[in-house]
Amino acid sequence: MNVLTVLFSAATFAATLRMAVPLLFVALGGVLTKRAGIENIGLEGLMLIGCFSGFAANYFTSNWIVGILAAMAVTVLFALLFGLFVVQIRSHEIVAGTAMNVMGSALTTYLLRSMFGVKGSFTDERVRTIPNISLPVIKDIPVLGTVLSGQSILFWVSLAATAIIIFMLYRTKLGFYIRAAGENEKALASAGVNVKKVRYIALIMHGMLIGLGGIYLSTGYLTQYVEDMTAGRGFIAMAAYAFGMARPGRTFFAVLLFAFVQALSSRLQIFGVPSYFADMIPYAITILVLAVTSYREMKRERV
Repeated sequence: MNVLTVLFSAATFAATLRMAVPLLFVALGGVLTKRAGIENIGLEGLMLIGCFSGFAANYFTSNWIVGILAAMAVTVLFALLFGLFVVQIRSHEIVAGTAMNVMGSALTTYLLRSMFGVKGSFTDERVRTIPNISLPVIKDIPVLGTVLSGQSILFWVSLAATAIIIFMLYRTKLGFYIRAAGENEKALASAGVNVKKVRYIALIMHGMLIGLGGIYLSTGYLTQYVEDMTAGRGFIAMAAYAFGMARPGRTFFAVLLFAFVQALSSRLQIFGVPSYFADMIPYAITILVLAVTSYREMKRERV
């Protein structure tokens, strides 16, 4: 068995795209708040809330569309709660974000045990999986068909979301306001624009995107809820948008890099690499990327 053939196969690239979906949604949400002048390190907690709320709504209605809408709505509510403390009360962003992470983990664990009476994980036949899309012509093309055909609906939504956010940030008045809120809020306020309102709008879009990333994990990538199932993806998404300098286009490619590393780490186990070592690789790369990004920022500030 050729190592390179297995690691860089069509199956690996298909897995890369699947793993990129939740990271891309959450990283794009982080881009919006970052450009609006808000540093939210609570992405992990918000993502967990999206995972659980969407899964629970799907379970009670047996409808994956309701699950998606519920995940987005509930995550927006918690994003606005975060905004209440950061935008309105001017609390410290790092403290508020840390609280969001702790609350997301604790609240979803409590609700899993109280609502479903189980510990660890829960699945049920009433939960409907978010469907995949088979592309009629492309599916028969070697390699390309394996990589693209059969991806989740949310994969295509994530691509559309990337394009929409790029257009919105750089081609619309709202996008200009969001960027101005992060770059020079006093100048924006002096122009008669309500900076708080702009930031709340960014937080709403941010919550919707993170909700999509969360629901993909629990009813798209898997069809079950597992305690703390985000497993650090919120922090990886933070590293991705930091590496992409909070620009949606660059962040998209940074997400693909992280997702590819995740896919490779899974494939390495085929060759007898211990699972704990393989699982460590994406997070080691995350630390390395953050170190490089911090060095780059420090170097730029000295110029």
